[in-house]
Parts: sequence; C-alpha cells; structure tokens
Amino acid sequence: MKHALIKGNDKYIEEDTEEARQNFPRPLHVIEGPLMAGMSIVGDYFGSGKMFLPQVIKSARVMKKAVNYLTPFMEAEKEAAGGPDAGSGVQYNGTIVLATVKGDVHDIGKNIVGVVLGCNNYKVIDMGVMQSCQAIIDCCVREKADIVGLSGLITPSLDEMVFNAKQFTKSGIKIPLLIGGATTSKMHTAVKIDPYYKGNQSAYVLDASRAVVVVQKLLDPLN
Repeated sequence: MKHALIKGNDKYIEEDTEEARQNFPRPLHVIEGPLMAGMSIVGDYFGSGKMFLPQVIKSARVMKKAVNYLTPFMEAEKEAAGGPDAGSGVQYNGTIVLATVKGDVHDIGKNIVGVVLGCNNYKVIDMGVMQSCQAIIDCCVREKADIVGLSGLITPSLDEMVFNAKQFTKSGIKIPLLIGGATTSKMHTAVKIDPYYKGNQSAYVLDASRAVVVVQKLLDPLN
C-alpha cells in the first residue's frame, strides 16, 4: 500500500485495502495505519523536494480510492453501534467546520481528515472547496462550531489562509483554527497565521493521522 501511494498507482489499491481490512480490527485502523504511513512518506518526500505537486496529487487520488472503498464498511460499523445520529441523547465530542479556501479545488486531504474525525465521534461539517471567508464565518456561527479547519494545496492558498485568519479575528470568531495542506507548514502557521489570529489558537496539522490528537488537545478544558 505504501508503494502504491508513493508511486501514485491505484491499479491494485482496492484489493490491497480489502486484504488490510481483513487483518485490522476496524476499517478505520487501515486509514490510520498503513495508508497514513504511506502518505506521511509522500509528505516527507514533497517537503524535501523528492516529489513534486503532480506526483502528490496522484498519491492523494490513490488514498482517496482506498478511503472510498473503506467508507461503506465504516458506515456499517457506525450503524451497528447505533450511529452518532441514532437517538437525540447522543453527544458529539465537538463540532468541526472544514473548508478548502477560496481559489482552491483540492479537497482529498480535507476529506480524509473529515472521515477520521467523524469516526471518532466528532460532528464534521465539510463545506467543500472554493469557500469564501465570509461563507466559512457564517457556517461557524450557524453551526456553533468548536473548531474550524482550513485546507489548501496550491501556494496562493497560503495567502488566503492569512486573510481568513485576519477576518476571523475581526468577526469575533474565537475558536481554534486548524491549518492543513501540502504547501502549508508549521513555520507558515506560526509566522504568517498565528500573529493575525489574535487571542486564539492556531494549529498546523501535518496529516489526517494527527487530526484527532490535535483536536482532542485543543478542546481539552485543562489545556
């Protein structure tokens, strides 16, 4: 599976994913285990210049095909357990709004983050791609979001995220802000975004496997 992700070859990914599913207790573990391990290598290669954006996009498509294969199994697992929407008394761990910023149509990574968070009992509102700053603000207010996540793959998205952070501050949005995407980085988040998201927390999420841990820490009242 790692080889398929690194090479961007999806020819046998469904067969490999099924084999992995048979060897893990839950389908989610396939995503959090071998699939994310492969994507982590892709991320490292991209960061070091060993892979370029077109190759990363191919790898992301392989990841998406594997996740799409696993999704029905995860949904069946939810239904068997009662599901997060079964009964009015069920409590989510938090509400998270995710959006790919204006000018960007890449959402595979964001979608995977949404799947992983959803399987960990978070209510995820995925706004999709090309979302304006005002639309994101309106959604956060309407849904009473606990966290908002911005995603983007192309370089102009970095500036759009900075703009969003400034507008969030002006609009009084005071919830943790997640930043993710191939061109984003811990340094960009700390240097370019955090200073403009005044009085609030911003956090860089390297990949979907880290999303749950980051969200748990951000929502922990003791932090």
